Amino acid sequence: MTTDSQKVAALFSNIWDNYLEVTPSASKVHQLLGTGNDVINDHVAYRTFNIDKVNIDKMSAHLIKLGYYECGEYQFKAKKLYAKHFEHADKTLPKVFISELLVEAFSPKTQAIIHKMVDNIDIDLITSEAFLYSGTHWQISFEEYQTLLQESEYAAWVSAWGYRANHFTVSINHLDGFDTIEAVNEAVKAGGFYLNTTGGEIKGDEGVKLEQSSTLADQVSVQFSDQTVAIPSCFYEFAKRYPMENGKLYSGFVAASADKIFESTNVAA
Repeated sequence: MTTDSQKVAALFSNIWDNYLEVTPSASKVHQLLGTGNDVINDHVAYRTFNIDKVNIDKMSAHLIKLGYYECGEYQFKAKKLYAKHFEHADKTLPKVFISELLVEAFSPKTQAIIHKMVDNIDIDLITSEAFLYSGTHWQISFEEYQTLLQESEYAAWVSAWGYRANHFTVSINHLDGFDTIEAVNEAVKAGGFYLNTTGGEIKGDEGVKLEQSSTLADQVSVQFSDQTVAIPSCFYEFAKRYPMENGKLYSGFVAASADKIFESTNVAA
């Protein structure tokens, strides 16, 4: 009999393989930090829109079927985002952080492009767990991508990459060779990778019970309807959690830190 944990592991294996297709650096960082051993994932993140067809509830339904439950909610006013995170009773399984863009907060032009994209998704596919690693279901022009980029890097990212993990996250607490986020950051930089320095290399501290850092997203070619352009894809994050007063590790997220982590996929000026 297949347990929920086994089903979740199989699902995340597919999500990981799909993520690696556009994040070639991730497997190298994985090897670097794991030194040949398995790396425990702290959490996986998704981006979507607050349109009923593809909102957080639709995305999380796949996880809830497998034993996940809702744990926290977050607001990102400057980026016009809302998010929730989900956890599984089996704490060896990754948490999942799902954010959604508040589409109505943007210009009619941006809203029209987003609705055109979502309208192209086969509704039957949304109810399949394969949707979580299905990529894009539309074609947009590079000009439309740039239109979205002017108002929301987040919207532009979804337009190019669709429904796939935006990032995986190494749990530093479960690494054999590293005790601190500083040591992880130094090893990653020594391996030739660049870190997101928005708000400093390390976001958060022991006071908020969570420290985070991340690589900058890989540059990968996307075939738009009119041309092929290399743009930021996905990134790899690192998280160190600290115990709360009850002795259990803090399992939530810090909005001020997550806000800066979002910028790991920013297009260079």
